[in-house]
Amino acid sequence: MTDHLKGLLITTLGVLLVVPDSLFVRLIEAEPLVTAFWRGLTAGFLVLFGLLVTQGLQGFRAVLETGWRGLIYTVLIATTTPAFVLAVANTSVANVVFIFASMPIFAAIFSRLFLGEPIYLRMIITMTAVIVGLAIIAHGSSSSQIASWRGDIWAVYVSAAFAAALTLVRSVKATSMIPAIPIAYIGSAIFIGPFVSPIATFEAQWSLFLGHGAFIGAASCLLALGPRYISSSEAALLVLLESVLAPILVWAAIGEHPGSWALIGGVLVVGALLVSNLYGLTKHKLG
Repeated sequence: MTDHLKGLLITTLGVLLVVPDSLFVRLIEAEPLVTAFWRGLTAGFLVLFGLLVTQGLQGFRAVLETGWRGLIYTVLIATTTPAFVLAVANTSVANVVFIFASMPIFAAIFSRLFLGEPIYLRMIITMTAVIVGLAIIAHGSSSSQIASWRGDIWAVYVSAAFAAALTLVRSVKATSMIPAIPIAYIGSAIFIGPFVSPIATFEAQWSLFLGHGAFIGAASCLLALGPRYISSSEAALLVLLESVLAPILVWAAIGEHPGSWALIGGVLVVGALLVSNLYGLTKHKLG
């Protein structure tokens, strides 16, 4: 098996494991912060165990040496755990994942601001289409019973935070930031802990909480490993699978219809990024 094929398989599996994330949040009957607490704690300890078995403490020392960049990265990842749950709890799953698809746009802006990378005409056209798509989704939230601008705002924050975190990773690309993930997840749970009463809810739904954490923990590791063997355009195309599959899964499992405005805006967002990434991938191969 070639490294390229290995990268494709690992990344695809990682994306598929992320797809049920929103469904778990819907199925778990608990306050959003309780769900966020167990999501962070279980996923964090799973990743931590895997790292200690495979790397020991060496990787953690390397992350500490990245200084303020590593610290900001860890804080950003930590805040996305409760923010994601709050997003799904306050708006439709379709809105959340379609907004998440805008992450490359935020990444391009942050890369321009902090790394001095140029924004090419292709990305400007893509940004324009994505912004229009997000505006359509926001418009639909005002007339939908399951969607709300509050959840949409949380989803925008998660998208921007992940994009900022990815930009920071690129600024310290000689260091693997995977060891920061369990620190972020567990740190988030520790911060949330004093504000919730999670034990009783866990006892009643422990299988869902553990399953949720296992999916996220495994996906985090695979998505940190797989893209190392493929191009950024290929990785971006595979990540778009979540935006397509997650609403379909939730719709099939619990009958949550995305709504016509979310579908129109989502098709525009995903379609614009799909065309842009396919063009970039084709240009890269021809070059």
